[in-house]
Amino acid sequence: MGFRAMGSCVLLSLMLAVAHAQNGLLLVAQKGDQSLAIVDPAAGKVVASVPENGVTGHEVTASPDGRFAYVPIYGNSGVGSPGTSGRDMVVIDIAAHKVVGNVDFGHEVRPHLPVFGPRDGLLYVTTELDQTVTIIDPKTLKIVGSIPTGEPESHMFAISHDGRRGYTANVGPGTVSVLDMQARKMLKVIPISGNTQRISISPDDRWVFTADQTQPRMAVIDTATDTVGKWVPLEGMGYGSAPTRDGRWLLMTLPDQNKVAVVDLKTMQVARSVEVGKYPQAVVVRPDGKAAYVSCMHSDQVAEIDLATWKVTRMIATGKSTDGLAWAGGR
Repeated sequence: MGFRAMGSCVLLSLMLAVAHAQNGLLLVAQKGDQSLAIVDPAAGKVVASVPENGVTGHEVTASPDGRFAYVPIYGNSGVGSPGTSGRDMVVIDIAAHKVVGNVDFGHEVRPHLPVFGPRDGLLYVTTELDQTVTIIDPKTLKIVGSIPTGEPESHMFAISHDGRRGYTANVGPGTVSVLDMQARKMLKVIPISGNTQRISISPDDRWVFTADQTQPRMAVIDTATDTVGKWVPLEGMGYGSAPTRDGRWLLMTLPDQNKVAVVDLKTMQVARSVEVGKYPQAVVVRPDGKAAYVSCMHSDQVAEIDLATWKVTRMIATGKSTDGLAWAGGR
């Protein structure tokens, strides 16, 4: 290849990178393939699948600038089940489609969900076996602290938009831990049920949502009192959730129904449901608020939902056992 051709290829790559940074990319944990899918949502297809060095990550997040993806390596088991337990997290350069860094937690911790602090720029990762949330400086990839959750199986995690409070869903105990993010301490443990899964928070930080795994209902935690203020009945067992950007609706996956329930946050009632693929897991809402994406584990797809019409506009093939989702870049 001549110099001019090489230059053209580099220019094309730069143009594509700029376009992706402006429009955004969807990151999908391919749990069954032990890799991370990078999806161009405009084209509706996977543009790259990045191996995670032969190990399994369930969840993913992107750096605020959209350059890097962070995938904790959980292991080959489900939460609370016997199996291997991971001890590291891989860092993937999204544009280069390759692993460029690693965080070693020093021992087996089953790291699961990574979340960037909205104010401090630090990266917080649930580390189940330590009953903590581990704090990482993403610039140095060094561990700089931890926050005790006071409970085992702290699986999923949400941070208030002001950065002051954190909330972990503790699966087996069926509780939610309330964390003081600045003081790095646990403030309270809220009982939910015999088993709970996943967690999200409203855009105004007034409500925290988690799904009861013993009966079809969703707990709505009032963050002013740190108590369950409401219960929302569901058609089936709830799982992952995400609010729309305007705070009007909450999308809750119902894996046993192959649907997404749409909860009206004004009335705290299910307003409608949307049929998606098999066994939906996670939900992410696009930054422009016009669409949501739902991972469908047993059909190896992501469903794209138009939030104006509440219709599935397409199903995107995304790899074996599609699970955790994140958005990178875009506006």
